[in-house]
Amino acid sequence: MKYGFNLLLWTGHVTDEHAPVLKALKRAGYDSVEVPIFEGTIDSYARLGEQLAKMDLDVTTASVLGAGHDPLSDDKMERQAAVDRAKWVIDCTKALGGPIIAGPMHSELGRFTGKGPTADERKRGIEFHRRAGDHAGKHGISFALEAVNRFECYFLNTMDQLASYLDEVDHPAIKGMYDTFHANIEEKDPVAAINTIKRHMIHVHISENDRGTPGKGHVPWGPTFKALRAAEYDGRLTIEAFGRAVPALAAATRVWRDFSPNEEEVYEFGLKGMRQGWAAAES
Repeated sequence: MKYGFNLLLWTGHVTDEHAPVLKALKRAGYDSVEVPIFEGTIDSYARLGEQLAKMDLDVTTASVLGAGHDPLSDDKMERQAAVDRAKWVIDCTKALGGPIIAGPMHSELGRFTGKGPTADERKRGIEFHRRAGDHAGKHGISFALEAVNRFECYFLNTMDQLASYLDEVDHPAIKGMYDTFHANIEEKDPVAAINTIKRHMIHVHISENDRGTPGKGHVPWGPTFKALRAAEYDGRLTIEAFGRAVPALAAATRVWRDFSPNEEEVYEFGLKGMRQGWAAAES
């Protein structure tokens, strides 16, 4: 098991100025960091990858599809733009040396049509993922698609929807992930939903019900870790906590207040909880 931390708590674009954060996470005992890919150049991510390798920090990435890059659109040019954007994220991830791209890379985040997904949108999504998956597979990279709650997305909200979609995509580089925050909102039984996605699950986000410090809310961590162990999951447990450091992200995720007293509490208390919880779940 590897323990990771998503850097979105500090920034949407990791640069040299964030070296102290990386060092602090390494000192705390993290094995991995998750780097957001929203902007930057392939060369800059290659340099960051070298820095992370020297620090012996494993890496994954996370990204989203924004305005003008919706693979579900009926506009052919916009669908091509989505493919091009996905290929850029893949190339940046390759430069970093990461094997997984996490996140809702299946539709434009925050876009709504006023109704649920259509059969045509599903077909377009599948075509998009098969094309993006071919490019990812050439570089040994997999997408870990994330089902997100209904207030952020209308296309894939539950583990059942995600698993069914991935069955239909049927591509070796297009997999899925489980996120405790979204499951807490959308699933009738968040813990049981792990069994639904386990055949596709290659990544897990550890996120409290309020996006704050894991272990300080009401996500049932003991049963969650037991279910992950029962599913024979042995990838990364990556904390995803949000604050107000990134205004655009705070607005998109409706973060209007602080959910923890400081970043140190989130990564120190969170790591302790993951380690103890995972160990306790073995018995």
